[in-house]
Amino acid sequence: MSNTTSDPGQDSLRTTTPAGSTPAPAPEMEDAGAQALAEALSSSFLVVKFLMVALVVAFFASGIFTVKPNQIAIKLRFGRPVGVGTDQLLKPGLHWKFPYPIDEIVYVPVGESRTVTSTAGWYYLASEQEEPEKLSSLRPGVDGYTLTDDGNIIHAKVSLSFRITDPISYEFRFANATNLLQHLLDNALFYASARFSADDAIYNNKLAFQEAVFDRVRNLVDQVGLGIAIEPREVRTAPPPYVQDAFDDVLKARQRGDILIQEAEGYARGATNRAEGDASVIVRDGLTRSNYLVQTVAAEAKSFNDLLPRYESNRQLFKDRLLTDTMERVLTNAQFKLFLPQRADGKTRELRLQLSKPAEVPAKDAPKK
Repeated sequence: MSNTTSDPGQDSLRTTTPAGSTPAPAPEMEDAGAQALAEALSSSFLVVKFLMVALVVAFFASGIFTVKPNQIAIKLRFGRPVGVGTDQLLKPGLHWKFPYPIDEIVYVPVGESRTVTSTAGWYYLASEQEEPEKLSSLRPGVDGYTLTDDGNIIHAKVSLSFRITDPISYEFRFANATNLLQHLLDNALFYASARFSADDAIYNNKLAFQEAVFDRVRNLVDQVGLGIAIEPREVRTAPPPYVQDAFDDVLKARQRGDILIQEAEGYARGATNRAEGDASVIVRDGLTRSNYLVQTVAAEAKSFNDLLPRYESNRQLFKDRLLTDTMERVLTNAQFKLFLPQRADGKTRELRLQLSKPAEVPAKDAPKK
């Protein structure tokens, strides 16, 4: 029997294999697994890096947005506009922002014309109706109406277009700027109606009524600073349907009266023109006659003044010559002329004329008796 001594360090390294089996190469297998694990980790790290880069690219790409040509955009960062003054307004084109909830974009259609209509004073119309029903009275709570300056009731509605000129004020100073404009338009309609009579608002002075409505809207918009520019469109006024026939009769009577007034004015203008023409003719004729008379009298006066020295030098000779000239003019066309000189003793002469009726000469065609 022999004694053997063994080292504990060597026992720990010694492996026991079952009888009849071949021991496995353990160190080589461990190296292959480690290498495979290292390669898998390396591939995973590449994928992670690619995903991280893709996420960063997607993060920045998600912030790109486009502002259309008819729009202005406002970038809000934590609820406040980014920039100062006009720099707060992003013009059409590509822009970038941080993702929500950091940044938020508000688009304002500044190039678009919007329309607002006030029907607070208009009668009720169903969707398929074009004209109201002719009822016997107004339907309170259903039909809208306005009161005029003379205490009458009329129906009126107004529409206008507007464009946004101050996007910051329009979007952020009011909860709903369009509803506010609607109320301002209602206010202007009632305001103008209370300052016009029913006839003026509907017929006589409709243009002035429209101007009063739109002037009131402009003043209210400027007071509240709504940030829009107004473009007037239409103001319609009408009497209540149940008195439409009476208004039509008044309108027809007024039109007939206008026609008669125009005819009377036309006749008056014609008569006045004729009278002025006749008066002008009479005045011109009177001036012509007066000028002729003055000239004639002036010529005779000059002639008398020229003949006066001759008359004073030999009055009898002047009388004889004047008598001779006169007789020549008088007897120019006389067939028979007889001259009776005065007697030397100054006595008158007696001249006897035998005047007999000329004999009748029968006509050639006269019938024989």
